[in-house]
Amino acid sequence: MKILLVMPRYSYESGIKPNYNYSFPFGLSYIYAVIKKAGYDLETYNLNHEEGHVKDLMEKKLSDTKYDVVGIGGMSIDYLVIEKIINICKSHSSKPLVILGGSIITSSKQLISKNLNFDIGVIGEGDETILKILKNLKDKKSIENIKGICYKKEKEIIFTPPREPISDLDALPFPDYGAFEFDKVLDNLTPGLVSNLRTYPVLGSRGCPFQCTFCYHSTGPIYRVRSVKNIIKEIEFAIGRYKIESFYLSDDLFAVQKDRLYEFCKEIKKLNEKYSLDLKWMCQLWVGVVDKEMIEVLKDAGCNIVGFGFESYNDEVLKSMKKPITHQQINYAIKTCFESKMTFIGNFIFGDLAETKETAKETLNYWKENCKGQVKLFFIHPYPGSEIYESCLKRGIIKDELNFIKNEIQHTNIRNMTLNMSDKEFEELKKEVYKLTSKGPIYSICSRIEKEKEGRYELRAKCPNCEKENVIKNCLVRNRKVFSVQTICTHCGMKFYMCNRIYKFTMNHYVGLDSIRKKYLSLRDKFLKSRI
Repeated sequence: MKILLVMPRYSYESGIKPNYNYSFPFGLSYIYAVIKKAGYDLETYNLNHEEGHVKDLMEKKLSDTKYDVVGIGGMSIDYLVIEKIINICKSHSSKPLVILGGSIITSSKQLISKNLNFDIGVIGEGDETILKILKNLKDKKSIENIKGICYKKEKEIIFTPPREPISDLDALPFPDYGAFEFDKVLDNLTPGLVSNLRTYPVLGSRGCPFQCTFCYHSTGPIYRVRSVKNIIKEIEFAIGRYKIESFYLSDDLFAVQKDRLYEFCKEIKKLNEKYSLDLKWMCQLWVGVVDKEMIEVLKDAGCNIVGFGFESYNDEVLKSMKKPITHQQINYAIKTCFESKMTFIGNFIFGDLAETKETAKETLNYWKENCKGQVKLFFIHPYPGSEIYESCLKRGIIKDELNFIKNEIQHTNIRNMTLNMSDKEFEELKKEVYKLTSKGPIYSICSRIEKEKEGRYELRAKCPNCEKENVIKNCLVRNRKVFSVQTICTHCGMKFYMCNRIYKFTMNHYVGLDSIRKKYLSLRDKFLKSRI
């Protein structure tokens, strides 16, 4: 059997040009690693790094080599490109068998299985499932007794019983990012919160013990962690293989267990000493356990950014979200980070079912008085499979589920999902959020923009907080006429955006330009989607 794993093109904005600015996925990298370890003849194709239309690229790939199986995965937001890839495979003369995985099918298995023309769907974690599928295909055996899949039998879609989540994560091989040209991503880094450092993504756990209404987890409340020893071993591998200078732990709740976190920090310090490095890193914290000692331990181990899920400053809304935190804990976490000069990221998101004018005002007032522009403001988005998404279906807020996933899932489509706010009140809230976001003290016009080489510039601007000059070298700027680059002040640790005058003007007039922006984005998305 010859197998091809395809990483779909994630960004429409890049058009047909290579794009290296995307969140590198864990799923396909883990799937590649387990298949390769099992000894199968396996190739990969990362469409993000190719120039040309998806149709032309895939047809050429399938014509150059005969593949027996093509595997693809992704999220619901990737529907259109996944649909195109599947249809190309099914119409190609080589007729490869198509296996689909990822949250796109796990979160909406009935809808997706009816509307996408794949052969076998992997529902839930696929590390063990894919090996059983491939073995049965190789041995020409039926797949009907394999757990965690769906397949099509004549005109009927068959769903097998779910597979139990993997209990021993240490038993899995490390994700093989290199198979999907991760080196090219590192060589073409876009400046951001970790600047130009060669940054490696690490997944230290799976699942989540909490079940927030706006979030989707394929394994539900079954939370499992990798051992600290296993995570350190992967980071050590990445130091040798990719020459990394930084890493980020993408776990939602890396610091739930303090003992585990402190053990990890000790091991990172040992790793730095062993290789004479100064690794910078970031992780997600839970405000329910954070304290000043924890922040100091993290800083001492090289952690320079922490992330939080704040969501709301009103306890009733937090309770409605099933978010097990309080506004006192949020306030303590924010003040502790400011006092310790620890850079942090977090969001307040509006639009929960229990949101009212009063609850939103409480959060906004706190933001204005305490957050110094360091916490983002946005709105809840109904992701397929989440509790709030199901509520939108039941109440008719999302009338056509397939159309929503294909055409309306982008964050620009904000809906009033609340039970207690009129559409007029909700629109007023949107205007207020837009106004505060655009006029927050976080945008600084560059005093110097000097070209270093094609597409790369040296930027200089003063931090809006401490007013000291910051410099970003070798900065990727896609559009010299209108740009914004997020960075961290090297003096005070506060986040801000370096931008040019035109971008600052658009932010100053964000509310007034909103209708024009929506029309532009709608037309742009239609055009770009037609070219994928």
